[in-house]
Amino acid sequence: MGDEFGDYVSEFVNSTMTSLINDTLVENGPVVGATDPATLGYCGSGLKAFGDGYRGIHGYTSLVVCLFGCFANILNLIVLTRKEMINPTNAILTGLALADLLNMIEYMPYAVYMNYLTHRKTYGWALFVLTHSNFSQVCHTISIWLTVTLAVWRYIMVAMPLKSKTLCTMERSNKSGTPATTSAPVNATSTAAGQNGGAAEDKYIVNLSDLANDNPFLMTTNFWLYSVVIKIIPCIMLTVVSLRLINSLMEAKKRKDKLLAKRTGAANPAARNNNGVGGGHEPREQESGGSDRTTRMLLAVLLLFLITEFPQGLLGLLSGLLGDSFFKNCYIPLADLMDFFALLNSAINFILYCVMSKKFRETFVQVFHLNRLLKLRKQHRGANHHLISSPTTTRQLLSSSDAKEQTAV
Repeated sequence: MGDEFGDYVSEFVNSTMTSLINDTLVENGPVVGATDPATLGYCGSGLKAFGDGYRGIHGYTSLVVCLFGCFANILNLIVLTRKEMINPTNAILTGLALADLLNMIEYMPYAVYMNYLTHRKTYGWALFVLTHSNFSQVCHTISIWLTVTLAVWRYIMVAMPLKSKTLCTMERSNKSGTPATTSAPVNATSTAAGQNGGAAEDKYIVNLSDLANDNPFLMTTNFWLYSVVIKIIPCIMLTVVSLRLINSLMEAKKRKDKLLAKRTGAANPAARNNNGVGGGHEPREQESGGSDRTTRMLLAVLLLFLITEFPQGLLGLLSGLLGDSFFKNCYIPLADLMDFFALLNSAINFILYCVMSKKFRETFVQVFHLNRLLKLRKQHRGANHHLISSPTTTRQLLSSSDAKEQTAV
């Protein structure tokens, strides 16, 4: 019995326990360790070796990212829900931060158990894995479609500024998350309906149902649903909208430059002397600069999303086209790494907000009362600078030094 349990634990450790954030599949058997030469033709043994090597550190890296991401997204929620930060764009960003936060909170127990605790195939653990696979899929799907909504929203504001006042309202912003929230569970039903708990000597695993095993078409449909609906289509939409957004920004900048040149040329010298170049349009220029910074921030978020999500969608699509061999020998070895990048994407939006949004930084400093520390730091620097550079202080120090020398003589 002891040998059987030892073999069982070894098999469990080497079995496929891949989370992919939105499509966990737990299968009994050494899928990742498959070394059949007939099935290694797609990607070779090198990719399998890479996957086995990275799996050893994935638990540590993913846990660090999740801890940082939870803390960062909590800060995002605190700042974005302040009264002065409430606007349609930030409402979508708030929903995005909440979905990412729930995703990482749920992922941490999975990472801890898989890397730090003794593996026992209990019914409770099998139930958690089943819940993990679907809950994380729902949260990540919501995050994906909110990102798409955010891109479309910003494009409307930049390309159609007059219409955006009626289209991009707070009411519409709050309703924009409804399709993503309601469609995400539908996308998860294919996974939920295709998995159940199987028991052998009081040991439980999450596996495919008999219906799925007897109908390979269902598995192929699941791959297509995952790769096309959840990954490929959002990536294509984001790419198109991002390119249109960049083009609109360039055209808007050209129009602003021409308008500013005309106003500067038409302004009389007295007006320029009193108001500076541009005849007193500095507030409008500052507003324009803030809008450009916001758009650059959103473009950075979208670019990071494309880098993270498109490879998963492409590999999932190829798995549906090429079959189980490609999935086992190409998709699975990269699953943990793609998992890590998806978590990283959910965690570093806080850094982007701080770097690219002046309003976010100002509100963050105000909410956490960091302005007092900044003032004390500036005062301390100013006092040191005054002490070093003040002529009066320098003369006093020199005269005091001369007096001491004369006394000593």
